[in-house]
Amino acid sequence: MKQVTIYSTPTCHFCMLVKDYMKANNIPYTEHDVASDLEKRKEMIDKSGQMGVPVMDIEGKIIVGFDENEFAEVVGIK
Repeated sequence: MKQVTIYSTPTCHFCMLVKDYMKANNIPYTEHDVASDLEKRKEMIDKSGQMGVPVMDIEGKIIVGFDENEFAEVVGIK
């Protein structure tokens, strides 16, 4: 299984959707709350060029937002 890192905030609806999706598909992930962790927020912006969440880093492939088909393809479950 590929290594997944998600940059999110506690109130982000799409962040919750992608985390629920990963849990339902037994995809382990590391989560960083960029609302409270300024270092990880900077890291997310440096990687993606975006300030919006969710941002996922899947072994160097950056996905901004949650597109179920794209995500599934990148992690290798479709």
